[in-house]
Amino acid sequence: MIDLPGGAAVAGIAAFIFFIVLAGVAYIIFRMLRKTVRMAFRMAIVAAILVIAMAGSLSLWWLNSGASAPAQKAKPTPAKKK
Repeated sequence: MIDLPGGAAVAGIAAFIFFIVLAGVAYIIFRMLRKTVRMAFRMAIVAAILVIAMAGSLSLWWLNSGASAPAQKAKPTPAKKK
């Protein structure tokens, strides 16, 4: 399996679920428009939905995968002795 930190695993799962849901929506819309719209227009609508799904899932994964590491504070400099 892939060794992922906890936050990245959750982000990956959320991105995958987001893509699957929107791919299902694209399929349903493709089937609903079967008799009413020409094929080129149907494919354009489905392609737009899939592009949104891909962009959304990649952004979920990318933005949340680096969030598990805490921010490091700079060490204070020692005071100079006179």
